[in-house]
Formats: sequence, C-alpha cells, structure tokens
Amino acid sequence: MTVAGAAACAGAGLIAAGGLGALSGPWRRALAVQGLGVGVLAVAAIIVFAGGTPVGAGFRSGVHPAFGLDALSGFFLLVLCIVAAPALAYARGTLPAGGRSAALAALTAAFVLAMAGLVAARDITTFLACWELMTLVPAAAMLVSRQDEEVRRAVLVYVGITHVAGVGVWATMLILSARGVLGGAPLAPGGLQSFVLVAALIGFLTKAGIAPLHVWLPRAHPVAPSHISALMSGVMIMLGIYGLSRVLFLWLTSVPTWVGVTLVGLGSLSALVGVLYALVQRELKRLLAFSSIEHAGIVVLGIGAALLLGSAGQPQWAAIAFAGAMLQILNHAAFKGALFLGAGAVGDAAGTLRVDRMGGLLRRMPVTGGAIGVAALAIAGLPLLNGFVSEWIGLQALLRLPVDETSGLALVGAFGAATLAATAGLAALCFVALAGLMLLGHARTPETAAAREPALAVRGAIGFLAALCVVLAVLAGVLVPRLAQLGPGSWSASAALGLDLPGTGTLPTPVLLLALGVLSGFVALARGRRRAAPTPVWVSGQADEPPLAWTLAGFTKPLRLMVDGVLRTQRESITESSAGIIESVRFRGDVPHVFDTHAFEPLLRLAARGGRLARRVQSGSLRAYLGYLVALVFVLLLLLRLEVLS
Repeated sequence: MTVAGAAACAGAGLIAAGGLGALSGPWRRALAVQGLGVGVLAVAAIIVFAGGTPVGAGFRSGVHPAFGLDALSGFFLLVLCIVAAPALAYARGTLPAGGRSAALAALTAAFVLAMAGLVAARDITTFLACWELMTLVPAAAMLVSRQDEEVRRAVLVYVGITHVAGVGVWATMLILSARGVLGGAPLAPGGLQSFVLVAALIGFLTKAGIAPLHVWLPRAHPVAPSHISALMSGVMIMLGIYGLSRVLFLWLTSVPTWVGVTLVGLGSLSALVGVLYALVQRELKRLLAFSSIEHAGIVVLGIGAALLLGSAGQPQWAAIAFAGAMLQILNHAAFKGALFLGAGAVGDAAGTLRVDRMGGLLRRMPVTGGAIGVAALAIAGLPLLNGFVSEWIGLQALLRLPVDETSGLALVGAFGAATLAATAGLAALCFVALAGLMLLGHARTPETAAAREPALAVRGAIGFLAALCVVLAVLAGVLVPRLAQLGPGSWSASAALGLDLPGTGTLPTPVLLLALGVLSGFVALARGRRRAAPTPVWVSGQADEPPLAWTLAGFTKPLRLMVDGVLRTQRESITESSAGIIESVRFRGDVPHVFDTHAFEPLLRLAARGGRLARRVQSGSLRAYLGYLVALVFVLLLLLRLEVLS
C-alpha cells in the first residue's frame, strides 16, 4: 500500500473512531480525534492531488464496494479537509455540555465520512450510498440541535427537494453502470446520452443549489449548527459540481453545445439571484446562504465556459476555464467557512444574528472581527485576495469564446461575462456594507456592547480560514496550472507565484501584497502613537442613538428601487393615532422570495392536496383493498387484450 493509501485509510479510521467515541466517551476528546483524522486525510489528499498518481481501485461498473483516489478526488478531498478541520475545532470550543452535543459530534463524523466516501467511491453502490448519507446526516444534525417548527419545516423541504431531484442522480448512475461506462468507454452521443445529461443536470445541480432548484438552501443552512452550515455550504453543495464534472468530462464523450449554453444560463441566473437576495437579507446566516447560491452559479459558469471552449476548438482556454471553476470552489470553501463559523461566534457573543443589531464588534472582538473582515473582503472579490483571482480567470475565459456567425458563442460569452461582472459589483456592495455594519461604529444593543472574544480554538479556526484567503491568492500561480490538468483541454504552464494567463498579462498578487504591507508599515511608523480624537456625530441636532444608525436596508434601498419589479417588495405603514392626533408611524417592508411565492409554494400546496386525496384511498377497509386488487387485475387483462402489454 502506498503512503497516500495508508494515510487515507488511517484518516478515515480515526474519524470513524472519533464518531463512535463521541457516543461512548468524552465527546470533546472524540472531536479532537476526528480533527487528527482529518489532518491525516489531508496528507493523503495533498499527495494524490499534487503527484497525480491514483491510489486504490479505479472506477468500475460493478456493485461491489470499491474505493480509490485520483487527482480530482484528491482535490475535492483537500477542500473537505480544509473546512472540516476548523469546523471540528469550532464545534469543540462552542458546543455546550450534554447529550445533544455528543450526538452532534457523532453526526459530524458521519457527515465528513459520507463526503469523503463520495469522492473516493469507485462503484455505483458506494457512490449512491454516500450521496444519500450526505443528505440525511445534516438533516439529522439540524433536528438534534433544534426541535422547533421552523427547523422541522426546513428539514422537510430540504430532504424532500433533494431526494426528488436526486432521482436524476440515481437514473444517471444506474444507466452509466448498466452500460459499463464506469471504468469503460464513455457513453457516445444519442438519445440515451441526452437523457443522462438532463437527469444529471437536474440531480447534481439541485444539490449544488443552482436556481431555480435552490429553494431548499436558504431554508436549511441558517437553521443548522454553525459548523454543519460551514460544511454544507463550503463542501457539500460543491460535491454536486464534482458529480457533474465526472459525468461531463469522464463518462460522456462529445457533449453537445446546448449543455454548455444551459450551464452558462443557469450559472448566470444563480449568480444574480443569489447576490440580489443576499443584499436584502437582514439575518446573517440567511444572507450567507444566498451568497452560496451566487458562488455555486459562478462555478457553473466556469464549467459551462470550459465545455463551450472545448467544443470551439480552444483546448487551452477550456483547461483554464475549468481551473478557474475549481479554484473558485477552493476559495469559496475558505471564505464561506470563515464567515459561517464567524457568524456562529458573533451570534453567541452578541445574542443575535440580525445584522442591524450589531456594530462595533471589531473593537470588542478584534481577532474574530478581523478574520470576518478579511473573509468579507475576499468573498466580495476585491483585488489581492483569493476571490478576485478565480473570478478574474472566469471572466477572461468567457471573453475568449470565439466570434462565430453561426454558433453565437460570442454572444453567450458576452452575456456570461456581463453577468459575472454585475455579480462581482453587487457582491462588493453587499459584503462591504455587511462588514461595515457588523464590525464598525457603535454597538446597537446592550448584548452587542458586552460581546467578548470566543475561546482560543474558535478564534484559531476562523483565523486559519481567513489567513487561507490571503495564502490562496499568493499561490494562485502554483495552483491554476495543476488544476488545469484535472479537466478538459490542455494547458502547459509552469508553476509560479504570479499568475500569467496567455494573452492577458500577469497578475502579480504576491508583489502587490508585499508592496501594500510595506506601505502600511511605513504609514504606521509615521503615525507613531498618535490617535485621532473622537468627536460627536452630527445627526441633525438629535442624540446619536442606535435607531438612527445606518441599516443594511438603507445601504441597498437605491438598488432595491431599481429592481423592485423583480424583487416585488411588500411595504406596509402602520399609523397609530388618538383623538385625531398621530402618535406614531411605523414602516415595515419585506422582500418575498419570488421562486417561493410563484413556483415552490404552489407546487407544495398541490402536493399536499394530492396527499390528502391519496389518504382517502387508505380507508382501512379490507373490502376496499380487495376491490382495488380486482380493479388492477381487470385493467391488466384489458391491456393484454388490447396488446398494449405483451
């Protein structure tokens, strides 16, 4: 057995031992054992990803369980480990004493193992089993942590939608296995391939939270424990992209152009829907959930661009587009993991997740607040951080789609590029406003004023992911050439600290970061110990009170007015008067989710009505059931007589 194989087995064994130990012994120690297992698993992932030599079994169409790792599996396993290690440290430092925490520790181990098993699965049985466990385990964790009506309804929607759409994953994998594609020759174009493509798009993109199949995501992620939310958003939804990438680039051949166009369209829709609805949220974890929809859309944009560039005879840029999508997955794991863990820490310290009730947290929680600030700037796509690098690669790839009088690929590329640029601008508005309202200014509630730093393990977990946002920006020139070898096309480029794409110039992030650091140090030395004297804020002669402070709605109101035809904002004013004298006027506004109100909820009502009708059939009467059987036999005989059945 190779070193990577031994490390993978040892890491999985330690995680499993930690999960079992949480049920039979001290659960904090069990979480530490799980963290050690994740670290060992990360060693295996790095060896396989960097070296490119597969370990274990290869893909096979049989049903006997088999595990193995190739470079793509190693990359996704590394993404999992990057989020799982700090998530476990966070859970160890924040979960309260009690039996529920022990159950959550065991479920966390099961969740990590299910995701690791999915990327290592080499047969249909293991793949589908891990796919289902990956869905059910976090649902169980939500129900263990909370039992209120909101959580039960969120779990019902989450499990229902992902399982109904998961039929597409089952159909895809069963057909490919029956045709001997797993480990054999790719499925050629034809009617069956088209069916597989439609099924795969529905099944895998629903798990990725792509619009319009995303309605489960903003319900489930906010109600999950923060470390589970980080794993769901940072890793689980991106494993839908892993499965789709296997289908498109390994198990099928000559994928038609319409698939790439569809992916660019769905990715654009998801990116815009995600960032627009993130802008109008007031609850922090729900805002981050919509942001995950946005970033999943950006990844799908890159996958679609890779398909179109490959079909247009540009293998170099197809490889670069795929590398940009994979780098976006890695970057998203870093900053979204930091933000979800940071949201949990801030919520515990301030007693609320309402953004408009925070403020001044950077002064009271300098380490946690600073890490949240770095992650917010990274997810906003600001230069010199990792989010900017991957989005810049995606933008360059979309602009390389050729001008063709017949195919219209240039128009598709221009549409995708314009969408990506608009999304980047809106994300900058969203997260700069979020960081300002949370971290700066005065505390808006007594609980926020009393906020203090969390435990050292929690600070370390959030700080590690925030620091990774800077490290990944520096190492982009090393990572992108390796990631380009994992998908379609070919691009021969040497690793370097600066990212150099053909025909675009160099992105010297390390040099720029070094210059910024030197300049900041010079300014700090020149300032010395001098500090600006605080002065009162002028608010039209009134007292500077929290209700007069800026809110997230105030920042986004000009934009909301521009797109109100899409958002359909509901406004209400409540006037209280006495003896003809107005005593108070209150305004209330709400932005309903259009996909919920016009698509999902009508379907849910229709399904409930169908369920009530079906319940009448279950009368409990034996004579009624015998009558159903007689009617069924009569229908079958009639179909045989009409030669409908042979």
